[in-house]
Amino acid sequence: MADKLYSPPTPGRVVDVVPIIRDDRVHPDEHGAYSLDMETGDGIRRSEQGGPGGSQQGSVSFTFPDGQVFDLSFVADAEGYKPESSFLPVAPAFPHPIPQFVLDQIEFARQQDEAKARGKSASAPSRSYGVPQ
Repeated sequence: MADKLYSPPTPGRVVDVVPIIRDDRVHPDEHGAYSLDMETGDGIRRSEQGGPGGSQQGSVSFTFPDGQVFDLSFVADAEGYKPESSFLPVAPAFPHPIPQFVLDQIEFARQQDEAKARGKSASAPSRSYGVPQ
């Protein structure tokens, strides 16, 4: 498919041209502030604004061939890139239940740390191999 879309034009071949309906740009000023708003004839829309310190926010929207509308908004700043969209996977809610064996292991480690702080070993490793007594 890509080969057909991006191959050089040949005589007699009909190529669909998607018009740019809107392309409004404000280039960065002395403080780094800028904006971009664009829309194409096939319904793709993109908007982005940025400011001092490199922070950005914006959105992208388009329609899938099956008719679903994809919307994504984002913020990018010192805390990282944070996209939001119903199409993105969602992590499980936290805090999630912690299995008992994990809680037991955490408690055992706490007891070891306390014993070590008192100068004792909660369960010293064996220094020799053999049948347990």
